[in-house]
Amino acid sequence: MMSLTSEYALRAVVYIAQNESSWPVAGNAIASASGIPSKYLAKILGDLVRHGILDARRGRGGGFSLARHPKETPLWEVLEPFERFKRTMCPFENQTCSSLSPCTAHPRWEKVLHSYHGFLKETTIHAIAFERGSAASRGSHAAKKTRKKTSVTRRR
Repeated sequence: MMSLTSEYALRAVVYIAQNESSWPVAGNAIASASGIPSKYLAKILGDLVRHGILDARRGRGGGFSLARHPKETPLWEVLEPFERFKRTMCPFENQTCSSLSPCTAHPRWEKVLHSYHGFLKETTIHAIAFERGSAASRGSHAAKKTRKKTSVTRRR
């Protein structure tokens, strides 16, 4: 339900939140730690700055920091620049589907979207980055990839 760009944006923002003591965090450090191609990440970070999610400092010692506290930043706001949440077309390509003339899947699909949107609006960056049991609080995507590669290499 989420584009790769949105996934990368979320990973980057969570990494920045988890590394507050290093603010501003350099773009290449975010890319390396999060497993995101640096040129692609640069565009994403620029969009996040333009939408007020991140602050940026240019030049030597520059980088990125959160514009607001992670407890005040819902996932919805991080993803909104990259996702089309206000989709008006039926995902099943039914040309006549609408609230007034729903297709057979419409009521069920609306429940899924309502639940998904509620999760994104109610869940903050803080919850993903720091709360016990969250995947992000246990380590970055890139670190997990590295651990996998290392364990596979040792077996040979």
